[in-house]
Amino acid sequence: MSQDTEHKNNSQADNVDDKRFTRAATNHDHNAEDGQQRSNDSAHKEDKDNADSDTHATEHLEDEDFSEGISDEDKASIKEVAGDDNLSAPKSYASILVEQVMDAKETFERSLGSLFTSAFTAGLEIGISFFMILSAFALLSGVLPSQYTIVLASLLYPIGFIIVVIGQSLLFTEQTSLLSLPVLNKIQPLHKLLRLWGIVIAGNIVGGCLFAALMIGLGINMQLFTVANIDAYAQHVLDFEWWVIFGSSILAGWMMGVAAWLVTSARDTLSRIVLVTLITGSIGFLGLHHSIVGNIEVFSALMYGNTVSLMSYLWFLVVVLVGNTIGGVVFVAVLKNRTFLFDIEKVKEQAEDEEQDKVARINARRR
Repeated sequence: MSQDTEHKNNSQADNVDDKRFTRAATNHDHNAEDGQQRSNDSAHKEDKDNADSDTHATEHLEDEDFSEGISDEDKASIKEVAGDDNLSAPKSYASILVEQVMDAKETFERSLGSLFTSAFTAGLEIGISFFMILSAFALLSGVLPSQYTIVLASLLYPIGFIIVVIGQSLLFTEQTSLLSLPVLNKIQPLHKLLRLWGIVIAGNIVGGCLFAALMIGLGINMQLFTVANIDAYAQHVLDFEWWVIFGSSILAGWMMGVAAWLVTSARDTLSRIVLVTLITGSIGFLGLHHSIVGNIEVFSALMYGNTVSLMSYLWFLVVVLVGNTIGGVVFVAVLKNRTFLFDIEKVKEQAEDEEQDKVARINARRR
């Protein structure tokens, strides 16, 4: 009897130990699963945070981001159209435009000193393009015919633009269409836009002229190029009828506006570099007239050359500035903004149709 009792007690003890082991193992598995789940949740949260930081906050628009004349219905439609949280797909049309409007609004809110300093920096940086082009032009002049020399040298045109765009300095032609969008959407008044353009243009021109005065003179003394090379390149820029220069500058402004649009559509820096290279390289290859680069090209000849007068320099600058502005505002900002408004109307119509269908189904059920 005692042996049976002892055997029974031993069996019960084994069962208790087995249960304890099973429970411990189960708890260990649960803890491991919970740890893995927490790790997965943490990784998922980190990926989501990274994704959110990569996208502009166009999906988190606030009511103060809109002009006062926009109705609540229009605000809801714009928020719906601008939502863009799928990183695997290209940015939506509306998301790009709304992001540009928000960026432009932030630019309007910057101090005058910050605006001028950024524009002045862009004027200096864009001069690197001309410095490289002029050096290559001088190097190739004794080897190839002049028409081929200019075309090949112009392939270095994008260098300064890449520095400006990726460095986010304020360049007039790149910002022309961007800065006009808040005015077109009645978020900012026209006089503030004109003042902002004036500051950016002044900063770009002063920075470019300073670069020409210092760096082009340095290049001459380094024997990278000669005064004859400077005059030859300036004549390549100026040797056209005024209406040809005007039309060329409109096309250049249009292409710079397209570049700003495409840069906003890109989700990574490498894509932006490629896009800027393609667009600005095309401007240089075609010999189109860009006001800020052209300012340095012609001002360099005014300072160090023998063929450019002050009046011809000022005349050229005014014509190209007006042409670039028209190309950026009319052919990019106005048309892109108009297309966006058509998209908003389409969304509103779809919402109204859905609401009517919903009401019809409810009425049908009541019958």
